[in-house]
Amino acid sequence: MKTQLELAREGIVTEPMNKVAVAEGLSPELIRERVALGEIVIASHPKRPHQKIVGIGTGLRTKVNASIGTSSDICDIEMECRKAKAAEEEGADTLMELSAGGDLDAVRRAVLASTNLPVGNVPLYQAFKETTRRYANPGKLDPEYLFDLIEQQLDDGISFMAIHCGINQHSVERLRKQGYRYGGLVSKGGTFMVAWMDINGRENPLYEQFDRVCGLMKKYDAVLSLGNGIRAGAIHDSHDRAQMSEMIINCELAELGREMGCQMMVEGPGHVPLDEIAGNIMLEKRMSGNAPYYVLGPIPLDTGAGYDHIGAAIGAASSARYGADLICYITPAEHLALPNEQDVREGVRATRLAARVGDIAKYPERRQAEKLAAMARRDMRWKDLEGLLMFPDVAREIRASRTPASENTCSMCGDFCAMKKGMEVFGNDIKGDKVSCSKDNLSTGQAKKE
Repeated sequence: MKTQLELAREGIVTEPMNKVAVAEGLSPELIRERVALGEIVIASHPKRPHQKIVGIGTGLRTKVNASIGTSSDICDIEMECRKAKAAEEEGADTLMELSAGGDLDAVRRAVLASTNLPVGNVPLYQAFKETTRRYANPGKLDPEYLFDLIEQQLDDGISFMAIHCGINQHSVERLRKQGYRYGGLVSKGGTFMVAWMDINGRENPLYEQFDRVCGLMKKYDAVLSLGNGIRAGAIHDSHDRAQMSEMIINCELAELGREMGCQMMVEGPGHVPLDEIAGNIMLEKRMSGNAPYYVLGPIPLDTGAGYDHIGAAIGAASSARYGADLICYITPAEHLALPNEQDVREGVRATRLAARVGDIAKYPERRQAEKLAAMARRDMRWKDLEGLLMFPDVAREIRASRTPASENTCSMCGDFCAMKKGMEVFGNDIKGDKVSCSKDNLSTGQAKKE
């Protein structure tokens, strides 16, 4: 089976490319051209024909990923399925199943059956967990078992994988020579691989046999997301030599993977102060040949636990503005506990909001909905406004909970309403394609186009 990348290079516009074009309001040929260049990847899976087809990359709407999964402390498959459904209901574009507790095959398959979203994962989680179960020592991981597991997970229906190919002896040595870190290592898969390399005195098999990794991904036309296993977990570690070493390697591997016909994506941090986000994205885009960039947050501070989803939304808006293509959400539980269903909903909403903020800065032509919402609010056309909002259910609930004396105002201002007074003065002066209200219909909240 040829990959989307290989078909695009042959000049073929595939059905997934057509679906992405329709979803994005772009031409199929433009999508094909960017897939051929490796600037867009398409998450699909031949064994999941019902799955939503999602394009990620240059010129497309910034996508939002929601991560779920069990832990050794909390393992409830039904809850994980509810979280998957909640993420889909809230508008997440992709889902990562990151379980590390319980029957990992059963959890993965149940989650895949519960959602139409493309599902990704990190194969090192299961590899090290199962090795620990068998031998009470993750250092005894057999690389052959790891490769077999990657294929098994792909065969189950996984559409994209975060695989830590960019960790090697050179990048690990940077950690030692710089005196480790303020925030330590925070990637579970990455840290266990670093420990495996140290215990065994061997190179990372995912780096050493990168062509084999690409071969497995190509077999299922899955997207290889080059994991950021040495990402900074504190803003004071941002862009240290270890992180930059891995980033350079991942960008090189992205180029090599594309040459092999594999769809490639690069992963980024992590914790990054706000003033460094633009530079981080510029470096990834320049060094990788504009490969799609998947960032975690990023979180621009270390003291916001409990509200990290808000801090991360600030970082995500900036990341989307400067060119990030896929944002992994952060929930209110980040750094504190395993997220529950409500945390998932809040995380998706905050990250979708941030992505939209970034997109309307990055793509000025996408601001029309904002203008229409502003005019509906000005004219007090509440039903029209509701239909334009990202979260109409929340807006409706808030308004209903504090019903104003007059339905054409809100309880913030009541009869001391700036919008109403402004329209009384300027309503007849509005020109062009703007919606306006006359003084006569102002009291009914009706509007007309001039």
